[in-house]
Amino acid sequence: MILKNTLFSLACLSSLGLSAQSLQDDFEGNGNINSWFGDACVIDNAKANPYAQGANTSATVLEYDDQGGQYANLRFDANQNLNLAQHQVFQIKVYLPSSGISGNQPNQISCKLQDGTQASPWQTQTEIIKPLVLDQWQTITFDFGNDPYINLDPTSLPPIQRTDFNRVLFQLNGENNTDLVLAYFDDFIYLDTSFVSPAPVYSQLVWFDEFNGSGAIDTSKWFHQTLLPNGSSWFNGEVQHYTGRTANSSQSNGSLKLIAKKESFTDQGVTKQYTSARLNSKFAFTYGRVEVRAKLPTGSGTWPAIWMLGQNITENGGYWQLQGYGTTGWPACGEVDIMEHWGTNQDYVSSAMHTTSSSGATVNHGGRMIPGVSNDFHVYALEWTPEKMIFSVDSVVHYIYFPSVRDAATWPFDDPQYLLLNFAIEGGIDPSFSEDTLEIDYLRVYQAPSVGMQEAQSKRADLYPNPVADQLRIEIPDANGSWLLELRAQDGKLLEQLEVQAQDGVFQVNALDRFSKGIYLLNLKQEEQLYQLKFLKS
Repeated sequence: MILKNTLFSLACLSSLGLSAQSLQDDFEGNGNINSWFGDACVIDNAKANPYAQGANTSATVLEYDDQGGQYANLRFDANQNLNLAQHQVFQIKVYLPSSGISGNQPNQISCKLQDGTQASPWQTQTEIIKPLVLDQWQTITFDFGNDPYINLDPTSLPPIQRTDFNRVLFQLNGENNTDLVLAYFDDFIYLDTSFVSPAPVYSQLVWFDEFNGSGAIDTSKWFHQTLLPNGSSWFNGEVQHYTGRTANSSQSNGSLKLIAKKESFTDQGVTKQYTSARLNSKFAFTYGRVEVRAKLPTGSGTWPAIWMLGQNITENGGYWQLQGYGTTGWPACGEVDIMEHWGTNQDYVSSAMHTTSSSGATVNHGGRMIPGVSNDFHVYALEWTPEKMIFSVDSVVHYIYFPSVRDAATWPFDDPQYLLLNFAIEGGIDPSFSEDTLEIDYLRVYQAPSVGMQEAQSKRADLYPNPVADQLRIEIPDANGSWLLELRAQDGKLLEQLEVQAQDGVFQVNALDRFSKGIYLLNLKQEEQLYQLKFLKS
């Protein structure tokens, strides 16, 4: 799909913003929960990770030691009530070692929500129970809007209709027993969008590449970074040459291919045994949403990445350095790793932040296991606001960077950053490796809509009824044929993507009664056209 540079952005109601207040803790000093408490158990929220492997190589975790407490649990209290009508998903990583349990209780974890201000909080309780697998890190999500739940009081309203919850509680292997449980927790995340403030909504597509060309990359958008920055090699022990050849980067069949090869290649007077590609975007921006649909390579020693650097970085051979922007070294310029994948840890995708407060082996990172990342395409996304970075894969958040103090050391992210795509080869590459590909279907950058553009184009389309309960009619003059429709939540999260047909300028969108009340974003795309609308679901 080719989209023209002049984009139509249409507002069908005034722009309203919802901020995303998050509750999170990575147990490495990055979080906003300071009230962890163990009922009838012993906890240590600064424990060295005894199982730094698989889906969690983090250095520090929370240790949970239930030494036989009848109703042992781990909990914290939020500083204000949660509105589950806006966001219902809680996520945490758990490791339950087989050597740490006794008895015959089911291996499970419960997430319970309570009103902690009550004398008997458990009487207000709702809970979701999920099974656990022994001896591995796993990311468990609890969706109080869609998962089966249990209300202690069967006459209570469904969780998403309640606003009295302010306590979050986790319990392992049931209750009302005296069996032993030793387990580990990490990377708790809850993103609550119920607190109103004038936060931006990133719905206007401002820069993109659909990679629909053939052969060489679009050099109006991308720059081949090939100069060895220290004269003989790349950083981090990488052993490849990056080249500008189509053998290492090209477009075909609607996608970009970055191809790493095992071959002897001489450039800049240096011979190396591997080649690949590294691209810099000729576009830099501040704040917005980045979405990249990609399929990753495999093999021990492969290291593909989708990431960003400060436009002001001083780096020999970088596009923006050559344009005269280089004033600041790394990591003071800031680095944002949207997606990194090491073939030595197949199927684990990571996101990370590098600043002067923590860089290199940074403590600011998170990730998750996604089986088949080298077989299937996934959407890797970053939402960058003036106060936080939210990382997700296929709309599931796995890490939020939200420093309590934002200064030059922790937050050099009020200045423009540019995008990089590269496929590095590590020094420990499997000697049997010959060739593999980082394949990218599209890359899109969204920012907050321009009010002026919305007003100027507001007569080019219409939709009604608005508010809508179920069926929505959209009219765009002269529209016909097949269009791609994207339905997004107000925070930009992709909810649905499907092909729709226009007949004589009319689209019919049905079954909106599946969605909860609120403001939604709707994008319609066809080759050189993009329409962006908003509607209110009643």
